[in-house]
Amino acid sequence: MFNESNTVEAYLHDLLSGPTKPVATNVVQQPEATYGRARNGLGWRRVESRDIPRQPQEVLVERWVREALIRLNPEIAAHPDRADEVLYKLRAIILSVRSDGLIRANEEMTAWLRGERSMPFGQNNEHVPVRLVDFDNLDQNQYVVTQQFTYRAGSAERRADLMLLVNGLPLVLIEAKTPTRAAVSWVDGAVQVHDDYEKFVPELFVCNVFSVATEGKEYHYGSIGLPIKDWGPWNLESPSPPAPLPQAGEGSRMKTLKLAAESMLRPHVVLDILSNFTLFAADQKRRRIKIICRYQQYEGANKIVERVLAGYPKKGLIWHFQGSGKSLLMVFAAQKLRLHPRLKNPTVLIIVDRIDLDTQITGTFTGADIPNLEKADTREKLQQLLAQDVRKIIITTIFKFGEADGVLNDRSNIIALVDEAHRMSNSVQYFPLISVQFFPLFRLSEPGFCDA
Repeated sequence: MFNESNTVEAYLHDLLSGPTKPVATNVVQQPEATYGRARNGLGWRRVESRDIPRQPQEVLVERWVREALIRLNPEIAAHPDRADEVLYKLRAIILSVRSDGLIRANEEMTAWLRGERSMPFGQNNEHVPVRLVDFDNLDQNQYVVTQQFTYRAGSAERRADLMLLVNGLPLVLIEAKTPTRAAVSWVDGAVQVHDDYEKFVPELFVCNVFSVATEGKEYHYGSIGLPIKDWGPWNLESPSPPAPLPQAGEGSRMKTLKLAAESMLRPHVVLDILSNFTLFAADQKRRRIKIICRYQQYEGANKIVERVLAGYPKKGLIWHFQGSGKSLLMVFAAQKLRLHPRLKNPTVLIIVDRIDLDTQITGTFTGADIPNLEKADTREKLQQLLAQDVRKIIITTIFKFGEADGVLNDRSNIIALVDEAHRMSNSVQYFPLISVQFFPLFRLSEPGFCDA
């Protein structure tokens, strides 16, 4: 008889960290490194919840956070007691969730996780960035998966089926339900996370990147505060060879879960979503919300970045259907291109062909608090921005290129993302005016990327 302990939860645990193998009592085991991606599973190291050095009322595994701070920050390594100053700041953010709300606390913690906050640890008390996570060398981080991660806030106690921790910070919560009862689905797990856990133990979600709910047949994920109806699937296939399905009769039903987990729950993908595919914005009622990517936005933006880094061909085509999140894809792609060190501070042009689209795209970018943004609302301003070699995201319409005279800029790291390009079949005539990588975004039948 299947239950959630010996099917979905256990299967996911094995998938993430590799199945446990019995070791003979007379075999001496070599000590395993405490950080770096594990060789087994998807790269997560299995640690039993009872062996994690924390109390149930603690969100962070402070010993592991302290070790990461010393490992990743030379200024803290020189004076290890400085790690306690950072931990004090992190605890204060967690405590603020009851007064400031979960979104605000999560937004501030996300800034710390991304290395966007600093402390006066440099020479002459100069502020230097503090790194909780190494996004450049991923093997400098510790990746742990554990079962039955318990957190207690006052009289409320909740237990996550699976938790993924990076450097002692709980980033991904997974709720696994039983697949044997027809009345129970992934929705029950999502409701438990959204309506129960986030409400009664919000501290547990201050570090959260996203949560996952599954009953073995379907896999859905969502960010904090996201209504259940908007929790989405993850339909990308893993670039690595898939792990074999379990031998039980439920195996074929778990194919969706296996493919989704293998592509989304690898350490580098979780950290990519944290670093490049997470936004905070205001909704129509001016409430703060958290936005993370859909799978097609993740794939499309990364394909654009890969093509630009390759340098040839200097173009690409993305197909979209209406409502698939094209505007946010442009936000994610533009942000990742702007921040990529190999592109050396590029200029990204967002080009549309209608005033209403110009207003819509501008609203999406400004609503997400995207920095270094310029709107070229006249031909003169567009020519000025390009002639002065402004290194920002520039939003404009295609027609403003029409009266330019001569080459405005011959720099190689200018990238154009062109919206609704099927209505601009002759638009390429304008682009000898600048040196540009050209990415038209069409709205057609289904999302995808092709070598146009």
